[in-house]
Amino acid sequence: MSKFTTRDLTFAAMVAALYAVMGYFGNIFGLTFGVVQFRFAEALTVLPFLFPATAPGLVVGCLITNLLSPYGPIDVVMGTLATAIAAWLTAKMPRWYLAALPPILVNMVILAPMWSWTGAGAINSAFWALCGYNAVTFAIGETAVCYILGTILLRVLPRIAFFRSMMPEKRQAQTCLQP
Repeated sequence: MSKFTTRDLTFAAMVAALYAVMGYFGNIFGLTFGVVQFRFAEALTVLPFLFPATAPGLVVGCLITNLLSPYGPIDVVMGTLATAIAAWLTAKMPRWYLAALPPILVNMVILAPMWSWTGAGAINSAFWALCGYNAVTFAIGETAVCYILGTILLRVLPRIAFFRSMMPEKRQAQTCLQP
């Protein structure tokens, strides 16, 4: 197992702070917890592909952001769990263009039923209709943010010498800079 250095901890803390600030900023415009959730901070969920040490920072940042959730404690717990699972899976992705899939799929699978439960209050026909609707809206928002903004991060960060030096060697060979 690799050692978690002070540099890794600092990087994770910076990602947590950035995620929280972006989440709070998006909430001002109703985007963080909206019907179609365009949480700009979710673009950062591709970072564990390049920098596995950022995964804990994403989890902490999501936890802080979810404290604003209109869905209450269940969203704080389940939303944070979804981010933790997505970050771990993103770090395991074999290619850069797959890095955005875990956040999209995990949020659809975990958060759509949670939001549907809070809306319907029971597992009935309304729950299943809401679940389908929420899964589609999560997919739209997450895909837009993770594949558009996240891909920009995946293309730009490896080009910056400071960030490239922080990437594991195996990831340097798998970035989108390679043919």
